[in-house]
Amino acid sequence: MEILLVEDDRHSREAVMWFLQEQGHKVTECDNAREALAKWRVGDYPLIISDIQMPGMSGLELANAINGQPDSWRTDVVLFTGYGDMKTAVAALRAGAYDYLLKPVDAEELATVIQRVAEHQALLRENRELTKNFDARLKSATMHTVQELTQMRKLVAETVMGKVGFFSPQMQAIKAMALRYNEDRTIPVLLQGETGTGKEVIARLIHYGSELDSAAAPLVELNCAAIPHNLFESELFGYEGGAFSGSLGQGKKGKLDAAAGGTLLLDEVAEMPTEIQAKLLRVVETKEYYRLGGLQKIKANVRIICATNVDLDKKMQEGSFRSDLYYRLKIGHLVIPPLRERQEDIVPLAAMFLREFSQARKKRFSGINNGAQQLLQTYNWPGNVRELRNAIEWAVFMYNEEELQPCHLEKVVKGTLVPADGRAAVATGEKRIILPLPESGLSIKAYNDLIVQAVLDAHHGNQTAAAKYLDMSLRAFCYRLEQMRGRQADNEASSKQ
Repeated sequence: MEILLVEDDRHSREAVMWFLQEQGHKVTECDNAREALAKWRVGDYPLIISDIQMPGMSGLELANAINGQPDSWRTDVVLFTGYGDMKTAVAALRAGAYDYLLKPVDAEELATVIQRVAEHQALLRENRELTKNFDARLKSATMHTVQELTQMRKLVAETVMGKVGFFSPQMQAIKAMALRYNEDRTIPVLLQGETGTGKEVIARLIHYGSELDSAAAPLVELNCAAIPHNLFESELFGYEGGAFSGSLGQGKKGKLDAAAGGTLLLDEVAEMPTEIQAKLLRVVETKEYYRLGGLQKIKANVRIICATNVDLDKKMQEGSFRSDLYYRLKIGHLVIPPLRERQEDIVPLAAMFLREFSQARKKRFSGINNGAQQLLQTYNWPGNVRELRNAIEWAVFMYNEEELQPCHLEKVVKGTLVPADGRAAVATGEKRIILPLPESGLSIKAYNDLIVQAVLDAHHGNQTAAAKYLDMSLRAFCYRLEQMRGRQADNEASSKQ
């Protein structure tokens, strides 16, 4: 909330301002009432907190001056003074003050008054807006409700769990712990692991549980690396109408609103701006937040899951990640080991992917022979499960036999795909990545997707290195990757219908 603080004593003013800012409010300070009145005339301050005893214009005179204006309804004035007599209190109320506090100001009492003012101002503004634009607001609200229902159905459809394999003892233990986290939505969870280890799969397991118990609740994902810093707050918290230049008149709900009653997955959380980290910490601790430009606190009925593939301890030492947020998120903590450290998972996962892609592409593959199994287990898989999945998808795309054989995989796991007529190659250092050119044709989007995926595989899933190779910013690369995976998901869904 925008608050105008008026106090001639610098020490007292700074103490109150620090407390208000810690509560998440934006504070403008003045050391005299005349300056405050001038600021009020050109700004929008739902709350003015002012001392009464000041040289020149007093707090009572300031309240009277504001109360005499036609738009005085848009501001509530709270006065405070060191003189606690009945005469002063009556004078404050007669001047139109909303409330009256004694010095030294009690923090809990001040917080309570601010909350009442926020609710009062929100009600006043909503009533005036409805009175002025009742028909337009009714139509807008009806359309927005229809859009929300459509979006909710889409979210539920998109968050149905696919095939998941937990074969090794390590992954069985992680699965058991994820199911325990599913039972308590109040515990935040931090997922750490290399790129491609399956953090998103674990997040879905925490949300849905083993029997899809949360099928009706939304799972909303936000890739922190793909959001520009100046848009992050509005994307996460939403905003009220007119909150900033170019904003929608009716405002917009954020990802926290969309995830209400369900789960918010913050992927690449290490990329979150530090100023937003402080506000996320407040959400995790208090279960409340303000929309950008909003006056009223909103209850955050949402489970928070954060995922990252970077070393957050190093980020804390560098000062780019808050230690208090890290330890708060770490209440629920899962570290997903890389594929090379869980050999028991490799062949079963490969077999699962082989069945999935063979059915989708109507191929004959039904098993993996011993030589191919040995090759799969001896490879280091720097790109983890994602690289294994891509290798199997490529083999199914290229061949059509009953068993997967070493010749189908040898060049794949070495980082070079078998060349053939009608294919183009992209050189990456000493490696060559062959991109298919099907006879039936290939759209430019699909061809670009193949290039992005090929470069990502060549850099073993390292998005930063892949973005640098393609001369793109990390955010632009993540956005391109997100679009590509969305198209792949749509294609897979269409092939199953």
